[in-house]
Amino acid sequence: MVKKKNIQEVAIAEPVVIENVGILSNLHDRLEEVKSFEGVIGYILRDSTSAAIDLKDPSKIVEYAILSSTATETAAQISDLLDLGEPKNMVIQGKNMKVLCLTVNEDKVSVFMEKDADSERIIRKLTA
Repeated sequence: MVKKKNIQEVAIAEPVVIENVGILSNLHDRLEEVKSFEGVIGYILRDSTSAAIDLKDPSKIVEYAILSSTATETAAQISDLLDLGEPKNMVIQGKNMKVLCLTVNEDKVSVFMEKDADSERIIRKLTA
């Protein structure tokens, strides 16, 4: 008698969060607190080898990741052209939302928020 294996396909509804021990635990803890601030949509935390992504709408991870990467690279290019040094942080504001991009130690952080959210409060929390 031959037993048939029951094979099922599983569709993953939410993207997998990629996280590494190399990301500063303290910074990750501060980001978790920031996530609870009014108007915060989520964040992306990247170090040289990994990323942690936490968004309220996981279907938009690709869009947010592209925005984060492009904004960070563009700010660095403009700073180089104008000989301003490395940018500490920047806020890009659109019609309905804004994104804060900053570097904390060697980690790149992008925090996505509603237009009225307090980006200065988030900067203070993450750089403390």
